[in-house]
Amino acid sequence: MTILVVGALHLDVVVRAAHIPALDETLAGSGVDYVFGGKGGNQALAAARLGGTVHFAGRAGSDAFGDVLRARLAASPLDTSQLQRDPGPSGMSSAIVNDAGEYGAVIVSAANLAIDAGQIEIPPEISLVLLQNEIPQEVNLAIAQRAQAAGATVWLNAAPARALSDDMLACVDLLIVNRVEAAFYADMTQKADVLTTLGGEGVTYGGSTYPACDVAVASTHGAGDMFVGALAAFVSQGASMYEALPRAQAAAAWLVATPVAKRDDDHALYAFLDAQLNR
Repeated sequence: MTILVVGALHLDVVVRAAHIPALDETLAGSGVDYVFGGKGGNQALAAARLGGTVHFAGRAGSDAFGDVLRARLAASPLDTSQLQRDPGPSGMSSAIVNDAGEYGAVIVSAANLAIDAGQIEIPPEISLVLLQNEIPQEVNLAIAQRAQAAGATVWLNAAPARALSDDMLACVDLLIVNRVEAAFYADMTQKADVLTTLGGEGVTYGGSTYPACDVAVASTHGAGDMFVGALAAFVSQGASMYEALPRAQAAAAWLVATPVAKRDDDHALYAFLDAQLNR
C-alpha cells in the first residue's frame, strides 16, 4: 500500500525561551533550531521513516529556505517527482517553545498557496492519499476527487480548522482533528469517520479512548504530524486502525520526549517503540 501526501512545506525557525512573550515583551532566548516543517512535509517524512512507501507533492520557493527544504527531501526515501518549484519565497514558520515544551507559532504560507493541482497526478500504485488544511481548499478538493475516482482512501488532517464543503467531506474517509478542531467541525463529523487527538490524554476513535504514553515533555512541536504520518505508515503496512493507533501514539510520544536537535535519530525512535509496545 503506497501513500501520497499532498501538503505544505515550511522551514520552521524554532526559538527556545523561558516563556512565550506577552504583548510588547522582548525576551532573551536560549537557542534556535532551523527545522524542516509544514504539515505535509512532516507527515510524509514521518510515514517514510516508519516504513511507509511514500510519494510527496507540494511546492517550495526559489529562496535559500527552498534550497534547504529540497535538500531535506532529497536526503529522504520519499518519491518527490511531483515537487513543484515556485519563483517566490518558500513557506516558513516562527515558533517559540517555552521551558514546559509548549509553543506558539506564526506561519507564512507563501509558495504553498500556489500549489498547482493540475500538475499533481495520482499514480496507480497509490492506495492512501493524505491531505491537510495548510494548502488551499480547492487544491485539496481536486486531489481528493481524483483520489476517490482512482479508488484510493482519503484522509484529511483538517488543521488548521476551516469550513469544509459538502463536496470535500464526501471524499473524506477519515477526518483527523484535535479537540479544538473537533468542536469547530461538530456539525460535520457525522459525515465522515473521525479520529480526535487529545494531546497528553490520548486519542478517541470508534467510540474508544486510547491513552497516551506517559513521557516527560521536551517539546510538543510537531507531535501531531508524527502521529498522523506514523498512523498512515502502519496502516499502509497492513495493520488495522486499532493495531496502528498505539504504535502511532508511541511514535508521537518519542517526539514529545526528544529535544528538537535530536529528533533525526531513527535508532532511538525504533528502540523507544519496541520498549513501549513490548511492555
